[in-house]
Amino acid sequence: MSIWEKAVAELLDIIEWTDDSNDTMVWRFPRFDNEIKYGAQLIVRQAQAAVFVDRGQIADVFPSGQHSLTTNNLPVLTTLMGWKYGFHSPFKAEVYFINTRNFTNLKWGTKNPVMLRDQEFGPVRLRSFGTYVVRVSDPAKFIQEIVGTGGHFTLDAISEQLRNLIVSRFADALGECGIPLLDMAANYNELSSFLTKKIAPEFLEYGLDVTKLLIENISLPQEVEEALDKKSSMGIIGNMDNYVKFQSAQAMEAAAKNPGGDASAGVGMGMGFAMANQLGKMMTAPQESAPGAPPPLPEDGQISYFVGENGTRKGPFDLSSILGQVRDGGITKDTLLWKQGMTAWSKAEMFDELKALIQTTPPPLP
Repeated sequence: MSIWEKAVAELLDIIEWTDDSNDTMVWRFPRFDNEIKYGAQLIVRQAQAAVFVDRGQIADVFPSGQHSLTTNNLPVLTTLMGWKYGFHSPFKAEVYFINTRNFTNLKWGTKNPVMLRDQEFGPVRLRSFGTYVVRVSDPAKFIQEIVGTGGHFTLDAISEQLRNLIVSRFADALGECGIPLLDMAANYNELSSFLTKKIAPEFLEYGLDVTKLLIENISLPQEVEEALDKKSSMGIIGNMDNYVKFQSAQAMEAAAKNPGGDASAGVGMGMGFAMANQLGKMMTAPQESAPGAPPPLPEDGQISYFVGENGTRKGPFDLSSILGQVRDGGITKDTLLWKQGMTAWSKAEMFDELKALIQTTPPPLP
């Protein structure tokens, strides 16, 4: 330090700090040889505190206001320096100004996913992030535990440690809460309050107070979110048959508005319409049995008969209906019939259950 700087320091009798930064937490007042004049004026502004340190030991802490540095308001420092008779001379002490305002919008987030077991989805990996607010609540403890002898201490020097502390306690709280994954968003406030209370005692060990902590988002890995989106889409679509018909109608409407489109596009759209139409038929129309294939069994367990007449197939009929047609002459001995278990059509006179009735029934009148 030059002679001029030393002379200016000797004449200076106002100790104050005006902060023009957003991240400074502690600033040490610079004085030549740490000498402070007896009766100097200490100005501590709002959201500040001044800490006097003598030979590495915290002596006095001053709140906001203007203070005259005399033996009357420096009881601890006076005792340490042995001022018994109001010795009016410069004394040596380091003065640290502490910024006690709230430091807002501090970020926290999980570097690696948190593994937990969900009741519905099983093992899942979650990420989360949010913000928190912190301030210095105990300047003396903050100087002693965190700052040490540094002359300029910023938020960056401790934010990483605070962030790691929050993430660690968040992972533990998330595993213990047992909240289903799909209900997480409805419990952000509860989780934030629980996490704030859980980490508050650990912040106080550093002389800090976490005044607010917010969880902004808890998310799944991207591939899991995509699968969940597909499941949600299917739930919104609902009836697939109606959806296919709606899509087909939309496509036909679009084609009608663009009749002069590319030929290849028209062919592709036509194939799409045909496939959609076929799919709709498969999903809505009842399946017919192939020609000659046995029809489905009736619900009451009775055997069904089919009648072949003039190249058409009629039925199914139960046995009582067939016997009635034989009596009425609608079925003769030459009428073709088929029933379950047969491989081909056969004349009525070949059915054992009909032979007796056919032989006793007179043929129809010419």
